[in-house]
Amino acid sequence: MAENKKPNRALGDTVSHKSEPLASSRSTHARALRSGKALQEAMLQLLQRKPFDQITVRDICAEAKVHYATFFRHHETKESLLDAIAKDEIARLNQLTLSIRDAESYEAGFEGLCAYVAEHRELWAILLNGGAGGAMREEWLRVSMEVAKGEQPINAWLPTELGTICAASLIAETLAWWVGQPEGTYSVSQIARILYRLLSTSIMAPD
Repeated sequence: MAENKKPNRALGDTVSHKSEPLASSRSTHARALRSGKALQEAMLQLLQRKPFDQITVRDICAEAKVHYATFFRHHETKESLLDAIAKDEIARLNQLTLSIRDAESYEAGFEGLCAYVAEHRELWAILLNGGAGGAMREEWLRVSMEVAKGEQPINAWLPTELGTICAASLIAETLAWWVGQPEGTYSVSQIARILYRLLSTSIMAPD
């Protein structure tokens, strides 16, 4: 009786069949990353031109050059997109805050921080003074506390946790007040100097 043998398949055939879904998955993931980034950049660009409450999902999609349906694969609403941007912005601002210690001078470090906020003034006005301002401050403090765990205390007399709470709150409230003022009322240098003096005479004061 003849054996019922299955035809042998080349190893290359097996590999190609297995790798095709992987390649397709990578391609889909890459597209999702690109469209997600495009949506965030579009929101930032639009915020430079008009208030958040005047921006629609269709505006964002048009600016990002993505399909309307693509937006909802990433976010439920424009508010959830703003939340995602907020987390990235808080992380960026915390990096700038930490880099103040390594700057040529503390005041120069604060100037870099304020310059970044000035570049994204409309966004920070929404994040700090909009309806989600309280949640933003809580998230800022939470991230600051996490970062502070790996940092050396500024001075011996002030507990690290308390110092972090005071510094984060002081910076957040000063920036919130600044972006709430008519644009041009106070310059980047003026606010940097205010922050420096507030912190250097309190939290950063020597033992």
